[in-house]
Amino acid sequence: MSEPTQAVTQGRKRIFIWGLITLAVALVFIGYLIYDHYYPSTDDAYVQAHVINIAPQVSGPVSAIYVHNYQIVKKGQPLFNIDPRPFQIAVEQARAQLELARQEVGTKEQAIEVARANVAQAQAQLVDDQKNHARTADLVRTGQVSIASGDNSYAQYKESEANLKAAQSSLQKALRDLGTPGEQNAEIQKAVSNLHQAELNLSYTHVAAPASGKLINFNARSGDMLTSGQNIFSIVEEYTWWIQANFKETDLARIQPGQAATISVDTYPLHKFKGIVQSISSGSGAAFSMLPPENATGNWVKVTQRFEVKIMFKDPGAKYPLRVGASSTVRVNTLANRENNNVMPPL
Repeated sequence: MSEPTQAVTQGRKRIFIWGLITLAVALVFIGYLIYDHYYPSTDDAYVQAHVINIAPQVSGPVSAIYVHNYQIVKKGQPLFNIDPRPFQIAVEQARAQLELARQEVGTKEQAIEVARANVAQAQAQLVDDQKNHARTADLVRTGQVSIASGDNSYAQYKESEANLKAAQSSLQKALRDLGTPGEQNAEIQKAVSNLHQAELNLSYTHVAAPASGKLINFNARSGDMLTSGQNIFSIVEEYTWWIQANFKETDLARIQPGQAATISVDTYPLHKFKGIVQSISSGSGAAFSMLPPENATGNWVKVTQRFEVKIMFKDPGAKYPLRVGASSTVRVNTLANRENNNVMPPL
């Protein structure tokens, strides 16, 4: 074979090989586009869990500590105590105030009974003096007694009438001073409320875990002065984990709650977790940011927005402990039969 013919043959072979390579690359690229269409993914995803911020509800120095940082605790397990002595004194004072309020109410109730007796006595005296005046008036008309005797009986009758009005007024005042009788009296109810508040504040000096989980950022020491409402550490619940995955808006039309998902956590690159799509946010991350972008400008550039998709872990297992904030990659199977996947209830 002549050299020109051989060169032409080799050129055709190179063209054929490059054509095959180009076709293979094109097929791979098209296959990837098709795969990515039905299996959208994102690496803008992070592990999340319920984080409970622990803050004392009363102020005071720490008197006892029962746990340490990163310890796993059970719900109701003691964490630390605040010095209870000032609150115990407050409870004793509240109990004393309640007893004084009951004594005062009892005194007022006795005063009412006395006032009622005075009213009854004044009424009897009025009836007696009224009858006496009537008899004396008859004797005055027949001339059997003097007019002065009639005047005296009338004056005594009017005095008894005034005494009755005064006694009734005193009774009304005693009733107003008392208010509602018995344990429903306002002063007693106020003292009872103060006692309950003091007892509640005393109970707040013993801080227990509100849920099971792992302690983080626990740096409290005995003697530390804590302020009511001051966040001092957190508890990460160990039983409910999910992925906060931020998908591009162009993928959302194919993602639905109930679809299966594969999760790769950067902490365990060789292990694949199973998940299920639970919910999709109704707003983009930019829409809820403190400083949302202002697009009403002449140099506006369209940017694909991302929306949060909540993907629940399906039994992550104790062999691969998860950590809040860990970076992840998520891929959703939009071809999965949603009827075979139970959508977990919102948390």
